[in-house]
Amino acid sequence: MSSSTSTSASTYTSPSTSDPSSSSSTLLEIPTPPSRTESLTPKHGPLAPNAFDSESGFELDTLESHGPSPVQGDIPNGHTTREERLRRRSLAKRGIGIDESGGTPSQPDDEEDEDEDGFLDIPGHDGPDGVAGQGTGHRRGSSLSEARRKMREKIRSPLVSTIKLDELRDTLEIGIEKKFAPLSIPPHRRLQTAAVALWALLIPICLITFLLCLSFPPTWPVLIPYLIWVQFDTAPDWGGRPKEWARRFFFWTYFAQYYPCSIVKEAELPPDRPYLFGYHPHGIIGMGAFATFATEGTNFSEYFPGIKPHLLTLESNFKIPFYREILMWHGICSVAKKSCANILSKGPGTAIAIVVGGATESLSAHPGTADLTLKRRFGFIKMAIREGADLVPVFSFGENDIYEQLANAKGSWVYKIQKNFQKMFGFTLPLFYGRGLFNYNYGLMPFRHPIVSIVGKPIQVKKDAHPSDEYVQEMQQQYIEELMRIWDRYKDLYARGRTKELTLVE
Repeated sequence: MSSSTSTSASTYTSPSTSDPSSSSSTLLEIPTPPSRTESLTPKHGPLAPNAFDSESGFELDTLESHGPSPVQGDIPNGHTTREERLRRRSLAKRGIGIDESGGTPSQPDDEEDEDEDGFLDIPGHDGPDGVAGQGTGHRRGSSLSEARRKMREKIRSPLVSTIKLDELRDTLEIGIEKKFAPLSIPPHRRLQTAAVALWALLIPICLITFLLCLSFPPTWPVLIPYLIWVQFDTAPDWGGRPKEWARRFFFWTYFAQYYPCSIVKEAELPPDRPYLFGYHPHGIIGMGAFATFATEGTNFSEYFPGIKPHLLTLESNFKIPFYREILMWHGICSVAKKSCANILSKGPGTAIAIVVGGATESLSAHPGTADLTLKRRFGFIKMAIREGADLVPVFSFGENDIYEQLANAKGSWVYKIQKNFQKMFGFTLPLFYGRGLFNYNYGLMPFRHPIVSIVGKPIQVKKDAHPSDEYVQEMQQQYIEELMRIWDRYKDLYARGRTKELTLVE
């Protein structure tokens, strides 16, 4: 270090104060630098590492190591001492500004940006006394920031301020978490899923195929006569056009194994009489009824040889091109009265299967329940008596468990909308969901849940073309008792997860 740097300290007086008594508080003893070029590099950059000699007693930690270089001011190089910074910070916390011209406190004036120490700062601007960042000579106190914070609290949404967002996010992620199917699934399980998906999507597939053919003019010579013929075809009222190969199609074996579906026979059904099977419950779609009575997926013909079943469905299904033909290949027919009478009139060995609850019962199809719409259903009883067909109650455990349905208690707006929809179109639209093709908890595919159809003992009836109301009610009571017996006998075996007992709601 040169000898000039070790000279005695001289006083440095602020040009803004001429009174020695007033300037004594702002005097600092510092080594006199030889020249500005030796102490500052560059002119307006940070201090050089050896700008001041430590032998002079001036501690380097009293200087700010960053910030713009000063031009003039009462503090060397435009920097404040630690004590001065603490004093300013204390005054700012109390909301009192600093008047740099006289060193007296003043109230804050204009609002500028606030730095992390609670002061308001204008970066890169020197005050009139050379103190960097003072702007017009007034500092902002933290009272303004406190006021702004309180104002933000007042206008903040109560929901945001009270809910723990992390916990809410975790809850939502758990609720919507999808359980995807693994890639390593055995081929037979993929075929089972494909068979169920094919049946569930059969109506859209048929409609799309029909529209594609309709858009291709060369097919019109076939389509136009077909559409005309459909309007006059009476096959749905006479047993359809059942094909044995269609009922035994290998896909239906996988269809039944998907849940799986099975049959429990309680009594023999001799093929010397006609039969009317009453299927309960309806469920959302009636998958168990299709697997049992429209296909050989559950080996119906092996349990009841000589019986030719016909599952009955809405007459509107036979207005859909191509789809109607597939239904009739499986022996599915219309549920209209004339259709029931025509099929049963064919004599011994013929049988019809009616899902008694219908669309109304589908609204009560909730997992773990068995709410049956049966009290006011006398039409199928009268039909059996008029045609001399034995009544066979069938209760299918698990039919209500393959789908989840939106809560729709009676009197709710959802229930009212569904009932009005049923009055307008003849069928209802349950709001349900199941699983998907590639996940296990969201989609329109049914859940894999066993469906066990208990075929009860036949109830013999006396043929009467004009049965009395008393006899109809008597047969209905016997039918209900047999159905309740099936429930009581098998509920602890096949309905362990039930939430209530069998109930006749209507």
